[in-house]
Amino acid sequence: MNRQRERLVVIGGNAAGLSAASYVKRKRPETEVLVFEKSPYTSYGSCGLPYYIEGLVKDPMELIAVPISALKEKRGLDVRVLHEVTDVDTEKRRVRVRDLKGEKEIEFSYDWLVISTGASPVRPPLPGIGLNGVFALRTLEDGIRIENFIKVESPKRVTIIGGGYIGMEVAEAFSIRGFEVTVVEKLPRVLSNFDAEFSERVGEKLREKGVRLILGSGVKSIEGDRIVRGIITETGTVETDLVLLGVGIKPQITLAKKSGIEIGKTGAIKINDRTETNIHRVYACGDCAEAHHRILNRNVWIPLGDTANKQGRITGANIVGEGVSFPGIIGSAATKVFELELARTGLGEEEAKGEGFDVTTTLIESFTRAHYYPNRKPIMIKLISEKKTKRLIGSQAMGGEGVAKRIDILATAIWAGMKLDEIAWLDLTYVPPVAPVWDPVLVAAQVGMKGD
Repeated sequence: MNRQRERLVVIGGNAAGLSAASYVKRKRPETEVLVFEKSPYTSYGSCGLPYYIEGLVKDPMELIAVPISALKEKRGLDVRVLHEVTDVDTEKRRVRVRDLKGEKEIEFSYDWLVISTGASPVRPPLPGIGLNGVFALRTLEDGIRIENFIKVESPKRVTIIGGGYIGMEVAEAFSIRGFEVTVVEKLPRVLSNFDAEFSERVGEKLREKGVRLILGSGVKSIEGDRIVRGIITETGTVETDLVLLGVGIKPQITLAKKSGIEIGKTGAIKINDRTETNIHRVYACGDCAEAHHRILNRNVWIPLGDTANKQGRITGANIVGEGVSFPGIIGSAATKVFELELARTGLGEEEAKGEGFDVTTTLIESFTRAHYYPNRKPIMIKLISEKKTKRLIGSQAMGGEGVAKRIDILATAIWAGMKLDEIAWLDLTYVPPVAPVWDPVLVAAQVGMKGD
């Protein structure tokens, strides 16, 4: 029987893919929408996994935003978990799908294809990396496996390899649960995507909380028998009962690459501002794809959940013919390490200099509330601006509260191309419990206006 209606096939059932699928089905209900996901779970917040490890989230199923039943019954999507797309024929517009439950393969034709295969953890080729007790934390399955291991093996010592966002968040999570925590980072400081003024204080906070830091030392091997027992670093041996890999992620592009879809200079799938690939009617979005950076004016790969959702929406809009462009990103991100909130947007100081910008920086320390209001917290803000024009191109902040609020203001200013003298007079909210009369954002911009 010939198929009568158009079909959208989506490879990957998380943020970006489901956003695209849902938009198309809502705008064009007559379209058949098939979503293939190789894992057992869809539509979950992977950013919440450290809080599941910490115990703030008691049941991993709480991280699922929309159950599969709702995706099918309320949104009208044909979502098939444990189905892995193994091949894409872009000339014939067909995909080959392996049903992992029945180990059989089926072919499906498509009119539109969305690739949202995400990213996967980097697993360095270390001896012993396959030992029981060595984990990454990227998927819901990863979190469940770690919890099961803890219940069965009762580890006491945890070693985290890598000092980035995930490394810091799980260091806090394991520490709060009472584990003896060690972080091994090859670079001389943790959170190296923040400038030194910030990352060094994060290191101090970790040590204050009893986390052992081994910095400037790479890992040579992981040791053990049935189970992990230790790691060998360039500077010594660390005894451990559990290893968490946090050395980064990489875009999952294998399927796209072998299908003739162009890969960008970043190593992720190259797309235009409508999320189109080089193949007609094939789109890519989310952590497997690039995004345009508004300051650098080129494609970059900065995989973040909010970008994935936005790109998915843009993808869906273009499939239904709305002709929408994704306006790009500026790298806004936030995290929390114990009592410290950190956030950044735009370019850091060294990053800006490396890109050829001639910059001036301003660093101020202030407080989040009026001086007489109880429990005010310190906050540090750094502005990075072009020396000649005073246009803001980056900012970072750290403190005990209200950090994301300030960076969101500054991200908006960067987005709008504002200069320091414009930011310095913004009409921001003031009330003693949430801000001093001169908000730290205004103080930083006023200081920056005065020059180098």
